[in-house]
Amino acid sequence: MNASPLTRVRNLGILAHVDAGKTTITERILYLTGSTHKRGEVHDGTTVTDFDSQERDRGITIFAAAVSCVWDGHRINLIDTPGHVDFADEVERSLRVLDGAIAVFDAVAGVEPQSESVWRQADRHGVPRIAFVNKLDRAGADLDAAVASIRERLRVTPLVVQMPIGEEEGFSGVVDLLRMRALVWAGGRNTKETFEEGPVPDTLRDEARRRRRLLEETVAELHPVALEEFCAESALSAGTLGAALRDLTRTGEGVVVLCGSAYRNRGIEPLLEAVVAYLPSPLDVPAVRGTLDGAVEERVADPAAPFASLAFKVNATPTGRLTYLRVYSGTIGKGDTVLDVGARRTERIGRILRVQADRHEDVDRAVAGDIVAVIGLKAARAGATLCLPSAPVLLEPPAVADRVVSVAVEARRTTDTDRLVSALARLVEEDPSLAVRTDPETGQTVLSGMGELHLEVAVEKIRRAQGLDVGVGRPEVSYRETVARGVSGLVYRHVKQDGGAGQFAHVVIDTEPLEAADDDGGGSAVGFAFRSTVVGGRVPQEYVRAVEAGCRDALAEGPLGGHPVTGVRVTLTDGATHSKDSSEMAFRTAGRLALREALRTGEMALLEPVVEVTVTVPDDAVGGVLGDLAARRGRVSGQASRAQRDGGPPGRRLGEGTAVITAVVPLAELFGYATRLRSRTQGRGTFTTRAIGYAPAPAPRR
Repeated sequence: MNASPLTRVRNLGILAHVDAGKTTITERILYLTGSTHKRGEVHDGTTVTDFDSQERDRGITIFAAAVSCVWDGHRINLIDTPGHVDFADEVERSLRVLDGAIAVFDAVAGVEPQSESVWRQADRHGVPRIAFVNKLDRAGADLDAAVASIRERLRVTPLVVQMPIGEEEGFSGVVDLLRMRALVWAGGRNTKETFEEGPVPDTLRDEARRRRRLLEETVAELHPVALEEFCAESALSAGTLGAALRDLTRTGEGVVVLCGSAYRNRGIEPLLEAVVAYLPSPLDVPAVRGTLDGAVEERVADPAAPFASLAFKVNATPTGRLTYLRVYSGTIGKGDTVLDVGARRTERIGRILRVQADRHEDVDRAVAGDIVAVIGLKAARAGATLCLPSAPVLLEPPAVADRVVSVAVEARRTTDTDRLVSALARLVEEDPSLAVRTDPETGQTVLSGMGELHLEVAVEKIRRAQGLDVGVGRPEVSYRETVARGVSGLVYRHVKQDGGAGQFAHVVIDTEPLEAADDDGGGSAVGFAFRSTVVGGRVPQEYVRAVEAGCRDALAEGPLGGHPVTGVRVTLTDGATHSKDSSEMAFRTAGRLALREALRTGEMALLEPVVEVTVTVPDDAVGGVLGDLAARRGRVSGQASRAQRDGGPPGRRLGEGTAVITAVVPLAELFGYATRLRSRTQGRGTFTTRAIGYAPAPAPRR
């Protein structure tokens, strides 16, 4: 691994909506590259990357799993990411350390809600992507419809480089539009044969030429070199077209689209060739940027540069604590000492492992561009920067999303309380999107996370790993409070005299709703604005800043139920100082207490988190599902029908249609919805959710 030049390294992830085929693609890649000698299947629970017992029981990916393989002399470090919205934070941490990604789409459903969410996450990180339209062997599969949904919903330019040979059950291969050759897989799912290459079938030749021409025209519009050749020759050579596709992929101006059926082993070899041809190496991406004493510093991907890496995942195993690292620059070996910049402590590398999901292989060193796991770090958390002690730099850690669901957890036996506390601490250490706190009023231990399934998996992990009998209370969602009607001219005078220097601060404030709050649901400073209209120097500038800091302190708890406050604008209109007793502390206290009084005096409104729910059900169950959504205070925003042809899922009648319902529903009303939906649809309905923010609640909950 370490001998591979950086140009021959690819660090990529597989992104998709749940059940689009990410894990199956990963298994086929591992098999084709010789990393495994038997194909793993999700439904059999034999996959390499879904190795956790809960993943195999539930049939979904829960934890991001890293694997490594070699294809055509290139080292491919691959991360299989979860597709369920509750585990989006795993995707976020993975994207932070990746250079490229394969976005997988279902050929029947096209772009699904979580497909769009992970695509936007990749946009934020600037990760180049290629697309793979999977499941072309399914009834109702339509490559053109899937590509149209990519263009319309993701607002990108798809560059389709293949066309399918055969439809649905008859899908047998693809036409490579760059080389104008047919690639046909003659065998079935269990065959060991690779594809056979030949001329394009006569029946598809005209359509292949038309699609090749369309690809050339699209590329020429986006790439100046290709445009010059196209204008001169009225066509593009395969070399020019390939180079242009590589450039457009790496700049994000276009997305190369391939197709196939991973389950039937069709289309994986060309996908690997596209990974090598189009996705960037560590040398092709910008140098990682960090800070050193407040100044921005770049670290290039050079094994000879000072060592710098980012820890993006921590996993406690029976054999020790594994810390997953992306090495951005330099070289690290066994026994070396590294600096945890954030914690300001040094740690020693005990072992370095090449990761293969739950299996590991010892290596002597890791160099720039590698993704490895190390043993020996005792305190480094996910997001920590580890670097050479003599050349420190602090890299930006992955962002952690707001937790929106909470449950109360307790050990059923009082003798297990200490063990539960230890298990929860280890859980939070492994998953930064979880948080544990003790409610100061009830004394309950509260576990918060990204969704109901997220918390269910976390609690079950404690039960299985620690053998604890854990009780769980009904989940609570994270509410927010906002100003519905503000107050004007509220006067607050803070005077305190208890011997020695006293405290004096006099402030006058106005509060009003922040109509244009740039609030992303975080409920903190993003939904707060402060300004001062004080004239004549009645309140010095340093005291104005102290008043603002005090107001921000007051946002932590609102008057309705102690929830965070958002969407409020505070204006400091007047004030007064004392020559001896005024201080920043006094004005900060005055600002905090003044805003608390203003919030109690004005009219407040409670906000609750809402999610967009996409429900897929048979046509005969639409009425009951719509009624149930209405009972849960849901607002239906869209409904579409999709014809179901033969060969549908087991239990589906021939010719029966499918309806896709989109609604906005309060998160508090969705607990237990999965069970209710299965009951109403005889197990045939599915749903996904996507957090979209907060909306007014019908009544305050105290």
